[in-house]
Amino acid sequence: MLDIGYALSNRFPDPPQTDYRRADVHALRYDLFCGDVYLADTESDRELSTAWGWVPVLDFAWALCDIVERLDRDPMGSRAARPQRAELDFTESTDRMLFERRFGWVDITADWMPAEESPLTFSHAELRREARDFLHDLLADLTDLHEDLAENPAVWTLQARFPRVP
Repeated sequence: MLDIGYALSNRFPDPPQTDYRRADVHALRYDLFCGDVYLADTESDRELSTAWGWVPVLDFAWALCDIVERLDRDPMGSRAARPQRAELDFTESTDRMLFERRFGWVDITADWMPAEESPLTFSHAELRREARDFLHDLLADLTDLHEDLAENPAVWTLQARFPRVP
Protein backbone atom coordinates (compact mmCIF):
# COMPACT_ATOMS: atom_id res chain seq x y z
CA MET A 1 0.00 0.00 0.00
CA LEU A 2 1.22 3.48 -0.89
CA ASP A 3 1.47 6.24 1.69
CA ILE A 4 2.44 9.78 0.65
CA GLY A 5 3.26 12.32 3.31
CA TYR A 6 5.07 15.51 4.17
CA ALA A 7 6.48 17.65 6.97
CA LEU A 8 6.74 21.43 6.77
CA SER A 9 10.10 22.95 7.65
CA ASN A 10 10.68 25.31 10.56
CA ARG A 11 13.92 26.45 8.90
CA PHE A 12 12.17 27.85 5.82
CA PRO A 13 8.95 29.52 7.00
CA ASP A 14 6.70 31.43 4.64
CA PRO A 15 7.21 35.22 4.73
CA PRO A 16 4.88 36.68 7.40
CA GLN A 17 3.48 39.29 4.99
CA THR A 18 2.25 36.64 2.51
CA ASP A 19 -1.22 37.28 1.12
CA TYR A 20 -2.32 33.68 0.52
CA ARG A 21 -5.57 34.83 -1.12
CA ARG A 22 -3.64 36.55 -3.92
CA ALA A 23 -0.48 34.42 -4.14
CA ASP A 24 0.21 33.58 -7.77
CA VAL A 25 0.90 30.12 -9.15
CA HIS A 26 4.68 30.66 -9.10
CA ALA A 27 4.65 31.59 -5.40
CA LEU A 28 2.34 28.69 -4.54
CA ARG A 29 4.48 26.19 -6.42
CA TYR A 30 8.01 27.34 -5.63
CA ASP A 31 8.18 29.90 -2.83
CA LEU A 32 5.77 28.74 -0.11
CA PHE A 33 5.18 25.68 2.07
CA CYS A 34 8.72 24.25 2.14
CA GLY A 35 9.55 21.00 3.88
CA ASP A 36 10.11 17.34 3.05
CA VAL A 37 8.06 14.65 1.34
CA TYR A 38 8.01 10.87 1.21
CA LEU A 39 6.48 7.99 -0.72
CA ALA A 40 6.28 4.79 1.32
CA ASP A 41 5.39 1.20 0.56
CA THR A 42 3.77 0.19 3.83
CA GLU A 43 3.78 -3.53 2.94
CA SER A 44 7.54 -3.77 2.36
CA ASP A 45 8.32 -1.05 4.93
CA ARG A 46 10.39 0.95 2.44
CA GLU A 47 10.28 4.62 1.61
CA LEU A 48 11.68 7.18 -0.74
CA SER A 49 12.04 10.51 1.03
CA THR A 50 13.75 13.85 0.91
CA ALA A 51 15.62 15.19 3.92
CA TRP A 52 16.53 18.64 2.69
CA GLY A 53 13.88 20.78 4.39
CA TRP A 54 13.40 23.07 1.38
CA VAL A 55 11.20 21.01 -0.97
CA PRO A 56 8.11 23.04 -2.03
CA VAL A 57 5.52 20.57 -0.72
CA LEU A 58 2.53 21.91 -2.69
CA ASP A 59 4.59 21.86 -5.88
CA PHE A 60 5.51 18.23 -5.18
CA ALA A 61 1.84 17.26 -4.81
CA TRP A 62 0.90 19.24 -7.94
CA ALA A 63 3.76 17.77 -10.00
CA LEU A 64 3.01 14.24 -8.80
CA CYS A 65 -0.59 14.54 -10.01
CA ASP A 66 0.68 15.86 -13.37
CA ILE A 67 3.13 12.97 -13.70
CA VAL A 68 0.49 10.36 -12.99
CA GLU A 69 -1.60 11.77 -15.84
CA ARG A 70 1.42 11.92 -18.19
CA LEU A 71 2.07 8.24 -17.51
CA ASP A 72 -1.45 7.46 -18.75
CA ARG A 73 -1.17 8.90 -22.26
CA ASP A 74 -0.68 5.61 -24.11
CA PRO A 75 -3.98 4.63 -25.75
CA MET A 76 -3.31 1.03 -24.71
CA GLY A 77 -3.56 2.10 -21.04
CA SER A 78 -2.68 -0.69 -18.62
CA ARG A 79 -2.10 -3.07 -21.56
CA ALA A 80 0.77 -0.98 -22.93
CA ALA A 81 4.04 -2.91 -22.89
CA ARG A 82 6.10 0.07 -24.05
CA PRO A 83 7.46 1.91 -21.01
CA GLN A 84 6.16 5.40 -20.33
CA ARG A 85 8.55 7.59 -18.38
CA ALA A 86 8.40 10.85 -16.46
CA GLU A 87 10.62 12.62 -13.96
CA LEU A 88 10.13 15.06 -11.13
CA ASP A 89 13.10 17.35 -10.69
CA PHE A 90 13.78 19.32 -7.55
CA THR A 91 14.48 22.94 -8.45
CA GLU A 92 17.23 23.62 -5.92
CA SER A 93 19.31 20.55 -6.78
CA THR A 94 20.11 18.14 -9.59
CA ASP A 95 18.21 15.30 -7.89
CA ARG A 96 15.23 13.74 -9.62
CA MET A 97 12.50 11.25 -8.84
CA LEU A 98 11.99 8.91 -11.80
CA PHE A 99 8.75 7.18 -12.79
CA GLU A 100 8.37 4.37 -15.30
CA ARG A 101 5.06 2.76 -16.16
CA ARG A 102 4.80 -0.58 -17.90
CA PHE A 103 1.44 -2.26 -18.15
CA GLY A 104 -0.51 -1.13 -15.06
CA TRP A 105 2.52 -0.76 -12.76
CA VAL A 106 4.71 2.24 -11.97
CA ASP A 107 8.30 1.90 -10.72
CA ILE A 108 9.57 4.87 -8.72
CA THR A 109 13.25 5.53 -8.12
CA ALA A 110 15.37 8.56 -7.29
CA ASP A 111 18.86 9.75 -8.12
CA TRP A 112 19.83 9.57 -4.44
CA MET A 113 18.82 5.90 -4.02
CA PRO A 114 21.60 3.31 -3.96
CA ALA A 115 21.88 1.68 -7.40
CA GLU A 116 21.35 -1.82 -5.99
CA GLU A 117 18.07 -0.86 -4.29
CA SER A 118 14.95 -1.96 -6.13
CA PRO A 119 12.33 0.64 -7.08
CA LEU A 120 9.10 1.20 -5.20
CA THR A 121 6.33 -0.29 -7.34
CA PHE A 122 2.63 0.56 -7.23
CA SER A 123 -0.32 0.09 -9.52
CA HIS A 124 -1.01 3.15 -11.63
CA ALA A 125 -4.57 3.33 -10.30
CA GLU A 126 -3.34 3.33 -6.69
CA LEU A 127 -0.72 5.98 -7.46
CA ARG A 128 -3.37 8.19 -9.09
CA ARG A 129 -5.79 7.82 -6.17
CA GLU A 130 -3.14 8.39 -3.49
CA ALA A 131 -1.53 11.34 -5.30
CA ARG A 132 -4.88 13.11 -5.57
CA ASP A 133 -5.81 12.28 -1.97
CA PHE A 134 -2.44 13.65 -0.89
CA LEU A 135 -3.02 16.87 -2.84
CA HIS A 136 -6.48 17.43 -1.34
CA ASP A 137 -5.38 16.50 2.19
CA LEU A 138 -2.38 18.81 1.90
CA LEU A 139 -4.56 21.69 0.70
CA ALA A 140 -6.94 21.08 3.61
CA ASP A 141 -4.00 21.19 6.06
CA LEU A 142 -2.58 24.34 4.47
CA THR A 143 -5.94 26.13 4.51
CA ASP A 144 -6.28 25.21 8.19
CA LEU A 145 -2.97 27.02 8.73
CA HIS A 146 -3.77 29.92 6.36
CA GLU A 147 -7.53 30.48 5.97
CA ASP A 148 -7.09 32.95 3.08
CA LEU A 149 -5.57 30.21 0.93
CA ALA A 150 -9.07 28.70 0.53
CA GLU A 151 -10.05 31.86 -1.40
CA ASN A 152 -7.18 31.66 -3.89
CA PRO A 153 -8.43 31.07 -7.47
CA ALA A 154 -5.31 29.05 -8.34
CA VAL A 155 -6.17 26.61 -5.54
CA TRP A 156 -9.73 26.29 -6.86
CA THR A 157 -8.39 25.53 -10.34
CA LEU A 158 -5.95 22.96 -8.95
CA GLN A 159 -8.67 21.18 -6.99
CA ALA A 160 -10.95 21.11 -10.03
CA ARG A 161 -8.18 19.82 -12.30
CA PHE A 162 -7.34 16.92 -10.00
CA PRO A 163 -10.51 15.82 -8.19
CA ARG A 164 -10.39 12.93 -5.74
CA VAL A 165 -10.70 9.50 -7.33
CA PRO A 166 -13.17 7.08 -5.67
